[in-house]
Amino acid sequence: MDKVREFFKKTMFYARVLSGYEERRIRSYRLLLQKRLQEAELRKAALNKVPEQIILSEVRKMVQEMQSLNKKLEDTEAAIEDYFKPIDKEAEMIMKAQLEGEEKTMREMVATMQRQALLEKAEAEADADAQAQALANSKNAKADQEVEEAEPEPEPERVDKRSGMR
Repeated sequence: MDKVREFFKKTMFYARVLSGYEERRIRSYRLLLQKRLQEAELRKAALNKVPEQIILSEVRKMVQEMQSLNKKLEDTEAAIEDYFKPIDKEAEMIMKAQLEGEEKTMREMVATMQRQALLEKAEAEADADAQAQALANSKNAKADQEVEEAEPEPEPERVDKRSGMR
């Protein structure tokens, strides 16, 4: 019976080969293996990409966190500016008042300095005039003295006895 069974198996095998069934089965098995191989390669490539994806996802998270932090900082900065606006206005008013006071003081100082300079100039001119006058007087006095020294003494007046005139 074993021989009959072996014979029957061989006959069926030959029938399948001749009918193309075995070839289709082999081709199907080969396609199945090829498909499994491609899936394994895809899984391997995916495993290789996983670290990159993890890194990229971490980078994205960090960028989002930084953007949210920047947004919070901008909001906080705006709130601080709003809070300090009245104080800034008061400080600006105080600064303007101080600057106006300083400008007024400076103008007064300039006017005082100009008056002082005019007084000093007038005083200097008066001193110069006085010196010139004194110099002129001294020259005139010297000239008068020289003229007096150079002038002969006037002769006593003679009275003309005839006419009675001098």
